[in-house]
Amino acid sequence: MSTQTAQRLESVKEYYFSKKLREVAALVKAGRPILNMGIGSPDLPPDPSVITAINDSVLDAKAHMYQSYQGLPELRQSIASFYKKHYDVTLDPNSEILPLMGSKEGIMHISMAFLNKGDQVLIPNPGYPTYSSVTQLLEAEAVFYNLKESNNWQPDFEALEQLDTSKIKLMWLNYPHMPTGAQVEIETFIKLIDWAKRNDVLLINDNPYSFILNDTPQSLLTLPGAKEVALELNSLSKAFNLAGWRVGMLSGNSDHIQAVLKVKSNMDSGMFFGIQKGAIAALKLNNSWFSGLNKVYAERRAAMIELATLMGSTSDPNSVGMFVWAKLNDQSIKSEVFIDEILREHDIFITPGTIFGSQGEGYIRFSLCVKLEDIQTAINRLKS
Repeated sequence: MSTQTAQRLESVKEYYFSKKLREVAALVKAGRPILNMGIGSPDLPPDPSVITAINDSVLDAKAHMYQSYQGLPELRQSIASFYKKHYDVTLDPNSEILPLMGSKEGIMHISMAFLNKGDQVLIPNPGYPTYSSVTQLLEAEAVFYNLKESNNWQPDFEALEQLDTSKIKLMWLNYPHMPTGAQVEIETFIKLIDWAKRNDVLLINDNPYSFILNDTPQSLLTLPGAKEVALELNSLSKAFNLAGWRVGMLSGNSDHIQAVLKVKSNMDSGMFFGIQKGAIAALKLNNSWFSGLNKVYAERRAAMIELATLMGSTSDPNSVGMFVWAKLNDQSIKSEVFIDEILREHDIFITPGTIFGSQGEGYIRFSLCVKLEDIQTAINRLKS
């Protein structure tokens, strides 16, 4: 029996890393000493208090029951306190916060809540590939807005003003920006809020990197009028080393949150009690947690920039987030060709910029989720 797949699958390809990592795994199985520097999966442990919280939770009588779709009230209050402490944003924990099983889930839920077939979605180029794949799965149209190094990877507002916005429903933002590590300029957020109001477009800022190698974490919701036209996704994956736990959050005005909740409540049966308790403990950590984390990442970044330089590329030593984005000095070589050569000749896997969009051609990306000694091993391979 051969059951035909849905037509929507024709609009998307298998996620790049899903396919490429099978190739890398095959090389490892064959005995090749591959150093994987492509994936942003934190390798550092969570704080001990977080592990204690989840361990203790399993003895609670409520731990093994279905949980609320909106999460524990204590978790929502912890998120509200976290936003107030670190971003100076006031959120109502009862109506303006929705815990998620990872922010990637939120991308789908938001899209399902607001998009109809034929609607248009503005997506950054370069940007996180899931924005476009989810848009296409829902039979909406991805409209890419180009970000350029010459403009510090900020949107081109002259180009935005020239768009026909009659079908544009959503606009994805991601600052600090992945993959480039660019920080947002406050003027960018101010202009975006004004533009969104005038054009009736819902902004969504995907904000998981704001504490990584960044002394000035920012939220779009800090700015006046933002709640009227914006939602913000956030995550515990990167800032608290909880990627495998799948804990995210969505914040915004109650009407927008309620719309997303309608979708979410039909998709899952609540987040595991123990994970919520661990998330609460993480959100209560003080700034010394981020300082310790960033000390490690700063050392790795310095070493990774040395590696990138040896590969014939140039990067920004002040970029934020957990990646190094590097421009190939030889722009005649394609990014995907280059990374395949590095994999073949040096047993090092890095990411081609093109998986993030056409504006990523000529760039490569290195993950900082790699131990310092492994980065040094890679450096030694390039030098030998």
